[in-house]
Amino acid sequence: MPFRVGVDLVAVESVQESIQTHAEHYLTRVYTEREIADCTTSAGVDAQRLAARFAAKEATLKVLRPGDVGLSLRAIEVRRTPGGWVELELSGPAAALALDAGLENFALSLTHEGGYASAVVIADLHLRNGGTGPMMES
Repeated sequence: MPFRVGVDLVAVESVQESIQTHAEHYLTRVYTEREIADCTTSAGVDAQRLAARFAAKEATLKVLRPGDVGLSLRAIEVRRTPGGWVELELSGPAAALALDAGLENFALSLTHEGGYASAVVIADLHLRNGGTGPMMES
């Protein structure tokens, strides 16, 4: 089965600078309430965890290929499972793009090391009979 892959790398320092410069405006424009809560410790917001989520959002955009469609990064949410793993939840225009493109079964992996955070996103791609677009169920 065909699939799409997206990868992104983010400098943790750039996220830290955005938090320091733009504070709540940056956080609420990019991240969902759940993501902010998942990345908040007793010491405050963890820029390293947020950088990994930002990388996940960018890697997901590479899989979705939105073109000229306006898409809020908040429509791509990284959710932590009870077991500590992460999953993607798409909403609104991101979910619609995935459906229109024939993308499903998104998988996500995050990592951070040495001042950088990275994400890999993979999604199954269901092609039409001609192999040029999403498969349509009848």
